[in-house]
Amino acid sequence: MKLTSRFQLLAGAALFGAGLFSGLMAAQSGSDVPFRTEQKRSDLSGAPGMEVIASIVEIKPGETSNMHFHHGIEVAYVLQGSTVQAPGKEPAVNATGTTILNPREMQHGDFKVVGDTPLRLFTVHIVDKGKPLYATPK
Repeated sequence: MKLTSRFQLLAGAALFGAGLFSGLMAAQSGSDVPFRTEQKRSDLSGAPGMEVIASIVEIKPGETSNMHFHHGIEVAYVLQGSTVQAPGKEPAVNATGTTILNPREMQHGDFKVVGDTPLRLFTVHIVDKGKPLYATPK
């Protein structure tokens, strides 16, 4: 009987831990986008309160990137180009091999991938630690 009680206690603790971890992950990604896969995150040495986040972003045909900004700098390298279209504008190609730099709090995004291939980016954000990675204009 004692073995069963211990097993139940351990199983309950494991389930609680898994639930807590899932809740923390959901809270962390509350300001994130579903098409971003984080690769690595680290504090920026020599700059207290800043962190570096490297990610792969893949926006599939028909998907939209909403207008947003970052509390820091974003650099993106286009791994796989595609045609995108902003509201009221002509379609434009984001060519493979292009580098994009978005300064602190510069609003960008607001486009739909209208090409046949996903737009794939390698992104590096150097941002204020503890603030949401993606913020929407008010």
